Amino acid sequence: MKVLVIGAGGREHALASKINQSSLVEKVYAIPGNEAMVKVAEIHNEIAESNHQEIINFAKNKNIDWVIIGPEQPLIDGLGDLLRQQGVKVFGPGQDVAQIEGSKLFAKQLMEKYDIPTADYREVSNQSDALKYVETCELPVVIKKDGLAAGKGVIIAKTRDEAIEGVKAVYPEEQGRVVFESFLEGEEFSLMTFVNGDYAVPFDCIAQDHKRAYDNDEGPNTGGMGAYCPVPHISENVLRQTNERIAQPIAQAMSKEGHHFFGLLYIGAILTKEGPKVIEFNARFGDPEAQVILTRLDSDLMQHIIDLEEREPIDFKWKEEAVVGVMLASKGYPGAYDKGYKVSGFDLDSHYFVSGLKKDEDHFVNAGGRVILAIGEGATVKDAQVAAYNNVDKIESDNLFYRKDIGNKAIK
Repeated sequence: MKVLVIGAGGREHALASKINQSSLVEKVYAIPGNEAMVKVAEIHNEIAESNHQEIINFAKNKNIDWVIIGPEQPLIDGLGDLLRQQGVKVFGPGQDVAQIEGSKLFAKQLMEKYDIPTADYREVSNQSDALKYVETCELPVVIKKDGLAAGKGVIIAKTRDEAIEGVKAVYPEEQGRVVFESFLEGEEFSLMTFVNGDYAVPFDCIAQDHKRAYDNDEGPNTGGMGAYCPVPHISENVLRQTNERIAQPIAQAMSKEGHHFFGLLYIGAILTKEGPKVIEFNARFGDPEAQVILTRLDSDLMQHIIDLEEREPIDFKWKEEAVVGVMLASKGYPGAYDKGYKVSGFDLDSHYFVSGLKKDEDHFVNAGGRVILAIGEGATVKDAQVAAYNNVDKIESDNLFYRKDIGNKAIK
């Protein structure tokens, strides 16, 4: 079969690489893809991922059997619906239910209605009311702007002054929906779940992302500075609870509300004293969690997608090795950063997934905030961490930074 991957980041690089390994797949295409994906897919960067009509034309002309949509924006914009209307199979939810990521309020209201454990929240629709609220709210408080924010739209305010600054940061204008949440304490983890209507199959391997920019979880939130799997200090019992209290109920809730979700539901969870609770949902694979999870997955991802479509049992097979991924980002990220710095020293193999590089004559230069993820595998998380940082050390650039503690929480 022929498969088209939509997107240009490291997650899509990992998806294309994994799909390319399937014995079921004859050819992998990527729109727009990136130039580091040439070993695993035929890239078409002349087509923007926002150009829905050109993507539809491409899928029909190439007789594409499956389209896998990696990023959130095309899902929110309804690309999956348009392709399905043309008879193309799509792994990724429709526009209506992609709101579970696109609208913090939609997700919170759904969880509240169906008693799915999450933080208490309050909705505010203008800056004036938000500033009044933070004068008296309990601290710390979590401030989330409603809508997509590429993993960077969350502010954790520990003091009253930080809360006021946070409100002003998320309100460029007076009007706008913002969700305030109670701060949850505990260990965070990411659970990927296949969903087809009310049929949900959580992965039996979880990952842990590192959102803050700097070591020891300091600095601003980012799209993710690294991840690892498995997470040995999160028990099988916690995964069972997460499935019973969150994964199955949210799939059933979406179905009962008339939203048919088909694709990958990312559950950003936290293990609190009361048990696992939801921090956020994504309507697609996490990035960089996808890169480490798909590296460790030993079974056929394309077969799993077909089994999900047919509601057949899904039997995941995993490598014995642990996997650690370390993100190298442009200096200044997640704020302003300069582009065009040479990046070299790496091979386009399974040890690197590219997020923000482009070719400049005969070499690569940085072209985004998060640039390249270095992968390491090993018998333990510690061994995988050592391997990952060895691969980091091979990369040469004057304008990249990275965290030096990815995976530390799993190492005793």
